Amino acid sequence: MTDNSGAIPLETDTDKTAPGAKVLEVRDLSVDFGVEKKWVPAAIGLNYEVRAGEVLAIVGESGSGKSASSMALLGLLPSNSRVRGSVKLSGRELLGPDAGRIREVRGKEVAVIFQEPMTALNPVYTVGAQIVETLRLHNEISPDEAKERALHMLDLVELPDPEKAFKSYPHQLSGGQRQRAMIAQSLSCDPKLLIADEPTTALDVTVQAEILDLMRHLRNKLDSAIILITHDMGVVADLADRIAVMRRGVIVETGTAQQIFSNPQHEYTQALLAAVPHLGQGAESADVDVTAALAAATHAELESVDPEELARRERENEEALKAAAMEKTKRKGEPVLELTDVAIEYPKQGRVPAFRAVEGANLVIYPGEVLGLVGESGSGKTTIGRAAVGLLPVAEGTMRVVGQDISAAKRTGKQLHRIRRDIGMVFQDPSSSLNPRLPIGESIGEPMFLAGVAKGAALQARIEKLLDQVELPRNYRNRYPHELSGGQKQRVGIARALSLQPKLMVADEPTSALDVSVQAKVLELFQGLQRELGFACLFVTHDLAVVDVLADRICVMQRGRIVEQGTRDQILRNPQEAYTQRLLAAVPLPDPERQRERRELRAQLLAAGIE
Repeated sequence: MTDNSGAIPLETDTDKTAPGAKVLEVRDLSVDFGVEKKWVPAAIGLNYEVRAGEVLAIVGESGSGKSASSMALLGLLPSNSRVRGSVKLSGRELLGPDAGRIREVRGKEVAVIFQEPMTALNPVYTVGAQIVETLRLHNEISPDEAKERALHMLDLVELPDPEKAFKSYPHQLSGGQRQRAMIAQSLSCDPKLLIADEPTTALDVTVQAEILDLMRHLRNKLDSAIILITHDMGVVADLADRIAVMRRGVIVETGTAQQIFSNPQHEYTQALLAAVPHLGQGAESADVDVTAALAAATHAELESVDPEELARRERENEEALKAAAMEKTKRKGEPVLELTDVAIEYPKQGRVPAFRAVEGANLVIYPGEVLGLVGESGSGKTTIGRAAVGLLPVAEGTMRVVGQDISAAKRTGKQLHRIRRDIGMVFQDPSSSLNPRLPIGESIGEPMFLAGVAKGAALQARIEKLLDQVELPRNYRNRYPHELSGGQKQRVGIARALSLQPKLMVADEPTSALDVSVQAKVLELFQGLQRELGFACLFVTHDLAVVDVLADRICVMQRGRIVEQGTRDQILRNPQEAYTQRLLAAVPLPDPERQRERRELRAQLLAAGIE
């Protein structure tokens, strides 16, 4: 028996939750962890409820208890945890001595979308096999029926080729496709409650917008209750009906999305919203309305997409850039980084042929300038950053770094060694870029010691000065990376990158994994250091709100090519390229009403076929 869509119905009408009915009821929920023979509280006396068709966003900084309390609902905490209180799913108590009750509902009535699908999906099984396993574990259906249902779910989450996705392994899908596949698996048993734990943190703005549209569509179609765990207030404004703000294990404020964003009562909520970077924050005029400017540009684009007009506009853009470059050369001296018609390839490895990731790139960065390099995953942003520090060869064109040509025909090992002393690099994930076996003082001092710049007492003095510059206590020099928070580790990464007083800093997504309040502090620190020390910076990111705060100029990349570049205000306030407009339209705003306008604008762009 099948329904009209061809999918296998997995539950009867009597199993459905009535629209608006109470799905989850949490009362006096407390979570503690046993650490060194003491109970350390992670969540204290939480009370909330979620109804069918409703999205409750639980927001707060890392360590506030939002993920720990939500995983406690499903018994997914480690053995050193203690959970007290009451959790009722459709009136049925889940907590208690009978652990089987949670196992019965987990996956079937309650599902989870995790932050990183690559680690949540099994790498040795195809996506289809994993969805089929979930279906057959909770339902008495045949393998063929399960496959039919799995293909229907992959189609429901709008994967372009469900048959191909069904046969693919997780590593063969892009980040956005993997997240869709995980959502398909989570929804395959028509759960009453969906827990989405940071479902869009690692995604580009365009992919993030697609996933949010998908979740909104599925919420409306399946009438599931959703708990959204996130620190991204733009995502909250886009999707949430109600918000619970957590701090240090306690819910400090609750209300509708409109109430929280327009009139926050608690000082922590006010500080959290104030820390959110948003488009327009870096504008020279506070009166600039980003959405209005974008709408005007979009309207013009929709009215006429004349090839001759586009070609004329491109010529004018190139001429303006050349004139601006000549003017900056007069004022600022020699470029720190200059790319001229550069192509970059990933070399051939075994049977895998060489892959050209960047083609025809032209950009210039002058001393004291921050250039934001933006675009989707796979556009070539990080490739340019890696080539700038000599980690990838230049296949064609000319790349000059601090006055030295490092093109394939010119670069040598000794030359790269000298140049790298003038380049600092800040990585996306400080946890994996710092040596876990070295105290942070040694990590910061290592480049200076190896370069022969300082040793002994002079080296220790330099380390202390760098710790002062990144605003970390000097006694942290003896701590190991695992003893620091994410923001503190990123400060260590910045100190290490600055240790040799570089002329060029390459920052690759340095704040994407940080909470908004921590991100705001790190960005403020970075700005202050850049002004004080005057280094040039190539800032690689997909977060346009962050680049609006930091950058002097912006380059937009698409599929290995730079499609538009100019000053920050030219690109973010008056975008000319359709692709740039689409990127801007995908950025969620921390304001429910303006985000609704932005979402409608994005729909117009997509309806017009602008990609």
